[in-house]
Amino acid sequence: MGGRPLIGVSTYLEAGTRWGVWELEAALLPAAYPRLVSRAGGLPALLPPDDPSLAPEVVARLDGVVIAGGPDVDPARYGAERTPRCGPPAPERDAWELALIEAALAAHVPLLGICRGMQLLNVALGGTLVQHLDGHAEAVGVFGAHPVHPVPGTLYAAIQPDGTSVPTYHHQAVDRLAPGLVPSAHAADGTIEAVELPSAGGAGGWVLGVQWHPEMGTDERVMRALIAAASKGGS
Repeated sequence: MGGRPLIGVSTYLEAGTRWGVWELEAALLPAAYPRLVSRAGGLPALLPPDDPSLAPEVVARLDGVVIAGGPDVDPARYGAERTPRCGPPAPERDAWELALIEAALAAHVPLLGICRGMQLLNVALGGTLVQHLDGHAEAVGVFGAHPVHPVPGTLYAAIQPDGTSVPTYHHQAVDRLAPGLVPSAHAADGTIEAVELPSAGGAGGWVLGVQWHPEMGTDERVMRALIAAASKGGS
């Protein structure tokens, strides 16, 4: 079948969300995510947290998966004690998104991790995280910007060969890189800003994680690359 590829994007569950006269739990996602998928040529499908055992069935219906930004990953997921500046856990979302990542990798469905999504990809494959770093957010609730520099010869360098300024808002980052992942971009302070899984390409997959928030900027190249991979079935 032709047409635009169907791209699933993970979402939040938020309690006490108000609209009109109602205050209920809601599945939410900043509108910038589906708008970016649409602008880049895909059809967005929102994926609220669900039973992790359903993830393979969900992924089987998708052409690509985006793991969105959000709360800190629970340090217990990578065998660490929580530090005071680590945010509260989101166990349902951790479990669901880890299951989506594992299902996408197993099915060779193109996968893009954004901010938390990149960090969770690293954790899913056996890596660890820095629980707090400074200088990668403008202020509370305000996106900053800083340049990232691609590593020559990587998938990311093929997408964005020149250093570029990106929208950023994070306080966690890769610490120990997971086996199999390679860094494909860095910030000026050495922070790993993008990772990829080269072995996925040989199996027909496409796996990239970026530390920044492309949905908050105007550069669509990363999302367009995902859409292109999804359109080809990841080949």
